[in-house]
Amino acid sequence: MKKLIIPIVVGLTIVACKEESKETTALTYPETKKVDTVDTYFGTEVKDPYRWLEDDRSEETADWVQRENKTTYGYLDNIPYRDALKERLSTLWNYEKVSAPFKEGDYTYFYKNDGLQNQYVVYRYKTGEDPDTAEVFLDPNTFKDDGTISLDNLSFSEDGKTAAYSISEGGSDWRKVLVMNTEKKEIVEDTIIDVKFSGLSWNGNDGFYYSSYDKPKGSELSAKTDQHKLYYHKLGTSQKEDKLVFGGTEAEKHRYVRGNVSEDNRYLTILASVSTSGNKLFLKDLTKPDSELVTILDHTDSDTYLLDNDGTKLYLVTNLNAPNKKIVTVDAANPTPENWEDFIPETENVLNPSTGGGYIFTNYMVDAVSKVYQYDYDGNKVREIELPGVGSAGGFGAKKDEKELFYNFTNYVTPGSIYKYDIEEGTSELFRKPEIDFNPEDYTSEQVFYTSKDGTKIPMIITHKKGIELNGKNPTILYGYGGFNISLTPSFSITNAVWMEQGGIYAVPNLRGGGEYGKKWHKAGIKMKKQNVFDDFIAAAEYLIDNNYTSSDYLAIRGGSNGGLLVGATMTQRPDLMQVALPDVGVLDMLRYHTFTAGAGWAYDYGTAEDSKEMFEYLKGYSPVHNVKDGVEYPATLITTGDHDDRVVPAHSFKFAAELQEHQTGDNPVLIRIETDAGHGAGTPVSKTIDQYADIYGFTLYNMGYEVLPEKVNKEVKE
Repeated sequence: MKKLIIPIVVGLTIVACKEESKETTALTYPETKKVDTVDTYFGTEVKDPYRWLEDDRSEETADWVQRENKTTYGYLDNIPYRDALKERLSTLWNYEKVSAPFKEGDYTYFYKNDGLQNQYVVYRYKTGEDPDTAEVFLDPNTFKDDGTISLDNLSFSEDGKTAAYSISEGGSDWRKVLVMNTEKKEIVEDTIIDVKFSGLSWNGNDGFYYSSYDKPKGSELSAKTDQHKLYYHKLGTSQKEDKLVFGGTEAEKHRYVRGNVSEDNRYLTILASVSTSGNKLFLKDLTKPDSELVTILDHTDSDTYLLDNDGTKLYLVTNLNAPNKKIVTVDAANPTPENWEDFIPETENVLNPSTGGGYIFTNYMVDAVSKVYQYDYDGNKVREIELPGVGSAGGFGAKKDEKELFYNFTNYVTPGSIYKYDIEEGTSELFRKPEIDFNPEDYTSEQVFYTSKDGTKIPMIITHKKGIELNGKNPTILYGYGGFNISLTPSFSITNAVWMEQGGIYAVPNLRGGGEYGKKWHKAGIKMKKQNVFDDFIAAAEYLIDNNYTSSDYLAIRGGSNGGLLVGATMTQRPDLMQVALPDVGVLDMLRYHTFTAGAGWAYDYGTAEDSKEMFEYLKGYSPVHNVKDGVEYPATLITTGDHDDRVVPAHSFKFAAELQEHQTGDNPVLIRIETDAGHGAGTPVSKTIDQYADIYGFTLYNMGYEVLPEKVNKEVKE
């Protein structure tokens, strides 16, 4: 039985060297039984002794979770400054946060959080009246006392008199949809259930489209779901009468189906995918009740969708033969690719367009930061929009008849601010700036480019307090993702601010597998090229160490979901590189990920162990669960997951924790923190988020050798 080290508070001796820090006592990990389970892949037997932990409905698994949490919290409770971190997180979090306003019917709506409310509240006021007269429209904090039921999607009918909204219970991806009369603020229909991975798109005032899977057999949280369907709900009818619009045939399964109605209510477009990348595209003319679906694309070789239409003229966004995306036009009567005409051609930068006020706004990523241009519907560039600084800008959207729109701007040291933009004049003015106890002038954020193992140049943004000494002793979090065409662009985070207040460095590289440089960048980090992502992350750590930002003794690596895989693979390949590893809701069993919930849809990025012998061997070669070895001292590890995570099921984290606890050599603790009534992250109550980060930062700093917070160390050293 391996041991973990639990801290005993013996006073506030100021020590920042691990060799001299913290008196400890040994505590055994909970017993985790092993079961003789073996799978055979292409003639190779693979043991899976902790398979039983995949059963999220068993009493044995529940007991294991309880015992692991007891051990974890026993450790965390003895970190001397954990409460101080929680207090500082709560204090900094406690400022008013307000979204950009948007108009629906006779009202203007906005989201607001007074500071520490678990969920944002939806307010509204009569358009044209004083915003100070705003009333509460919908308060998710009243759904459940502890805030674990969250508002997901809110969508209004064309006249604004009816709203449909979806809720998540305990962080689950499964949703319920409620329909409300907005004038009376009363629920008017029975709740629609079993909705998942769905938008809510209205067809005028009559009803809306939504997507769902059949209820899975077995566990709702972990059983496979791979037959997505699009339904139409007509107001005044029951869910059992809802019309199946697309999907549901065994001959052709689609794991993700989404329906979107154009702003003029003329067209329904249906996007159908078998994985998280690539979609078929279909079009239906809603002005003709019995119109057939018209196929625009009959393959999934691209990501293509309808941006807007002007009568029968369609404006499509596509990366078909354009890895960085472009906008094309085509007539709805003949919408297939051979008839497409370039409207805004592909450039060297990745395009993310939106529309508002009769114009198209092209938001480009240039080395992961925003540049935005305004175009008219004839394809003429009107102007470049002058942004407040270097960072991320988003939200350039409004209805066609609007004269102004709102956009937000942020970076790693600038809390998100909202700007009002005059669409015709092209002028911006600050609309709302948060009043937060954080001074951006005290911090610096710089972008560097470093070289990965194969010579590829990778960008990384490094943020920290001004004036820190590059002496190799700064506590540093290296955060990464690297997958699914997702881009990490600069944005402010309260939790990161608290980390940097303590003298911490926060570094984010834009790894291959992401979308920062388009589809080519994405494809350079998938399937048999996935190791590129890990190599990019390792090279980022080495850059920080080589340039004295930090050292292995003061480096933590962190990532969530696919980023949790990144952390798991990196710490098993290079356990010497970091002092702390923080895999969050990670995909950690690469041989079985596709057998849970919608996991099969991730095969575009990962491949599966059933594809071929070569793919199986490649996946097994980096799968974190399968690469924990005896005789290795792994870094201090705090695995985090949620018991209601039905996207990346917690069994991934359970099995990884069991393997690490069995094989860990040395004194570094290996713990798992399992949040109850929480899922993959979205909708998590503020109170739970604050508790989690206090634990993560406390664990990280303590295992870097700090008996008190580094800020206090620095102050007393100076004195």
